[in-house]
Amino acid sequence: MAMEKILIVDDEPNICEVLRTILVKEGYTAITATDGEEALAKFASVHPDLVLLDVMMPGMNGYTVMREIQKRSNVPVILVTAKSEPNDEALGLDLGAEDYITKPIDKTKLLARIRARTRKSGQPSAEQSQRRGRVDYDKLTVDMDGYVLRVDGKVIETPPKELELLYCLASNPNHVYTRDQLLDEVWGFEYYGDSRTIDVHIKRLREKLEGVSDKWGLRTVWGVGYKFAVPDESKAAPDSAE
Repeated sequence: MAMEKILIVDDEPNICEVLRTILVKEGYTAITATDGEEALAKFASVHPDLVLLDVMMPGMNGYTVMREIQKRSNVPVILVTAKSEPNDEALGLDLGAEDYITKPIDKTKLLARIRARTRKSGQPSAEQSQRRGRVDYDKLTVDMDGYVLRVDGKVIETPPKELELLYCLASNPNHVYTRDQLLDEVWGFEYYGDSRTIDVHIKRLREKLEGVSDKWGLRTVWGVGYKFAVPDESKAAPDSAE
């Protein structure tokens, strides 16, 4: 049975209760909040493993709450909203959400996404442990043991999925990945979103890495996907995990 703690934030108490009931039946510990201030207070007191966060709330909306959470923690946030326009999803992902779910919520998809997020953010499986490690390039270190990104010697705050995406690409330099392959590698087969997620995360990574070094770079391979490009002599082999 799962024992992760999930904070549910929605200004409609009945929705909070429905989601709480679903999660408790699956073995999760579920805590609810009906506004932004209550959400931040409970986040600080219960230290959840994941947050289900409604976007459209009066007063402090979900985007504001998420920004405050990001100042304190890398806990994954799944945005929940009645708005389903592509631009809304892109905005949520661009601001750092791990995922984006539209109402009415499908129970099966919701649970699959939660399992994928809590599995990734919690203790790694044996298979995941074998794959973790570190890659080093000129002015760049991606350390998956500590979930740390260092750029030109400075630690850069980076959401877990961005870091996992960069590690996937950088640990296989010059290998071209399609968007679907990256979704499988980083988000897992249970992900129900679309490839726009990859584009948004690549955009955010490029903003962090732009102009750091001319010895590597995130490249778009038009019509195919993305690669971490380096000259052959500059390839870095990933360190094996201890």
